[in-house]
Amino acid sequence: MKVSTRGEYGVRAMVSLAHHFGGGPMSIAEIARQSNIPPAYLEQLIAPLRRADLVVSKRGAHGGYVLSRDPSLIRVGDVYRVMEGPISPMECVSEDIDDQTCPLIENCETRPMWIKLRDAMTDALDSTTLADLARKPESGPISERGEYVTPIKEPHR
Repeated sequence: MKVSTRGEYGVRAMVSLAHHFGGGPMSIAEIARQSNIPPAYLEQLIAPLRRADLVVSKRGAHGGYVLSRDPSLIRVGDVYRVMEGPISPMECVSEDIDDQTCPLIENCETRPMWIKLRDAMTDALDSTTLADLARKPESGPISERGEYVTPIKEPHR
């Protein structure tokens, strides 16, 4: 399963807002610059995030967008679902029961594996908050498991 640019950019924009949380509204141009998203595309992504009450718009000369609540209270899965829809590596195991239309569901031998994959994805997305992503260290490599690795410093001799 691939995450579309819609999902990727939506999460990146929300992480930019998480970094700025408590610092007042951010303009579309500033969010776009910080998250490396084309401003015109970002404008399209903000609307569903606003409708889902994940961001709030502020009008005026110093207006822009802010998170609707603390970044520790917004799960990445919340953002993902707004951008991509229900978590579903295959239609037959979608979070949305109405999408589960395959005629083979009852006797499908591979469905348990797809359910396991969906549940792992759901767990990863729902156990990570915007605050978790915004806590990134200033620098350092990321392991294959997505964890930041603290480089080992050699002792001075």
